Amino acid sequence: MHASSSILPWLWGFLRPYRHRVALALVALAVGSGAWLALGQGVRLLVDRGFLSGDPTALNRMMLLVLAINLVGAMAVFVRFYLMTWLGERVSADLRKAVFDHLLTLSPEFYETSRTGEVISRFTADTTVLQTVVGMSLSMALRSALTLIGGGVMMMVTSWQLTLAVAVAVPVVLVPILFFGRRVRTLSRASQDRVADLGARVDETLHEIQTVQAYGHEPVDRTHFHRDVESVMATAVKRIRYRSGLIAAVMLLSVSAITLVSWMGALEVMAGGLSAGQLTAFMFYAVLVAGAVATLSEVIGEIQRAAGASERLRELMMVPASIEAPSSPKILPAPLRGALQFQQVQFAYPSALNRPVLKAFSLSIKPGERVAFVGPSGAGKTTLFQLLKLFYRPQHGEISLDGVSTHQCDPHQWRSQFALVSQEPVIFATSVLENVRYGRPEASMAEVEAACRAARAHEFVEELPGGYHSDLGERGVRLSGGQKQRIAIARAILADRPILLLDEATSALDAASEVAVQEGLEQLMAGRTTLIIAHRLSTVVNADRLVVLDKGAISAVGRHADLLNESALYRQLAELQLMAEPQRDPSL
Repeated sequence: MHASSSILPWLWGFLRPYRHRVALALVALAVGSGAWLALGQGVRLLVDRGFLSGDPTALNRMMLLVLAINLVGAMAVFVRFYLMTWLGERVSADLRKAVFDHLLTLSPEFYETSRTGEVISRFTADTTVLQTVVGMSLSMALRSALTLIGGGVMMMVTSWQLTLAVAVAVPVVLVPILFFGRRVRTLSRASQDRVADLGARVDETLHEIQTVQAYGHEPVDRTHFHRDVESVMATAVKRIRYRSGLIAAVMLLSVSAITLVSWMGALEVMAGGLSAGQLTAFMFYAVLVAGAVATLSEVIGEIQRAAGASERLRELMMVPASIEAPSSPKILPAPLRGALQFQQVQFAYPSALNRPVLKAFSLSIKPGERVAFVGPSGAGKTTLFQLLKLFYRPQHGEISLDGVSTHQCDPHQWRSQFALVSQEPVIFATSVLENVRYGRPEASMAEVEAACRAARAHEFVEELPGGYHSDLGERGVRLSGGQKQRIAIARAILADRPILLLDEATSALDAASEVAVQEGLEQLMAGRTTLIIAHRLSTVVNADRLVVLDKGAISAVGRHADLLNESALYRQLAELQLMAEPQRDPSL
């Protein structure tokens, strides 16, 4: 979008559901503007038929007429202001919901290449700009436009000679609007981009505050942040300079034009070609028109800002979801058996398409089978889980579940078959209860407690100040690493999904806790297809098969004991990683 006028059709899409309120607001706007214009004629009558007539009764009648017109105008202003402000708030709320709903449909591919802080800035600051435009600026612009047109007509009716003189001055006033307005729009977009960069830096720094403080990086971050703030300020100063120049130029030229026209009108009255009331009415309309032009010049700046904001929001809304449901999705069988098939899968992340992470990967996993993936860092283990969760689609090949491929299935239904316990468990800033039933919001308290008992989390949850209703803080800061892991395991147990993905599920636990949680995991894995990413011996020795990955391809497949003899890579991994575990007390 490159012009401020083009935001109107886009905004209308959000205003359309409230078109009756919009219509009422426009009626109130027209009535209010009409009242202001009628007030000029009231003033003319007040002077010519009231003040100059010498009749107090006539003066009183004219005064009451002016007051009545003013009352109608005030009531119309109330209705217009209320409705337009309501519409601004409503559109902003609907826009935020629409943007958030769209953001939820975007796969990690989008967030891999976007900074979260910038997305948040668009989501909050830009919608606030549009709220102001719809609630106030647009209303003021329409009112001023009506006043400008109506006032011009009434000026022409009152004195066409003086109106002609004003018409000569109008282009002189419009020149600075056109000159400064274009610069204001460009600088508004640049200013909003700088604010978004600032938000991204704050989000990143505060998110990783422990690392920042641990490495004593505060002075560097402080310097970078101050530099970014000054960049925002520098851009804003340029924008403010142009807007100030715009307003000052319009005011100077408008008042100068009114003064010159007043002088000409006074000469007309002295010559008898115009009555005092007509000159008063003309000057009233001239002031109205000048005020309307001044308001338009100021509001145009806001609308230019809205053009930048709407452009950024539309860019966000138009980002296509890379993982979409097919037009006629194939339904997964119920109950699901849990047979997985990888057929010649090749995949590279969008940010590095020339570096494939998986190459011609083929593997069949039987229902209820436990398969562990081992391999050096970067071998493709985590990528397999990303593909299984349908966060990405492979560039070549196919992944299917019970004979239904990812291309045939609705992504929501596909993902609902998998429960994940990751190496770095995700804990939300809410209660234990809400965290555990994240995958099943309707679960009862008894079911949550049973899941926590199975994950060996019940004991420490009961010791929290509020038990299951304890708030865990942002990203679970009030829990230890092992406690977070057990909450994540309880979440997976409660979700009760046919396929289980364990990404180093016990890595953060001490020896005693790991044994306890392993018992919970054994219950969880029973009867389920389970895929395990493992670096420790205890997590793989009971697997039905181990798949050794190396540089995105399968190096070897077999049982632990067989692979020790058959695979040099596995033997090396076992010596360096899998067996490098603390010795445990056998009584645990």
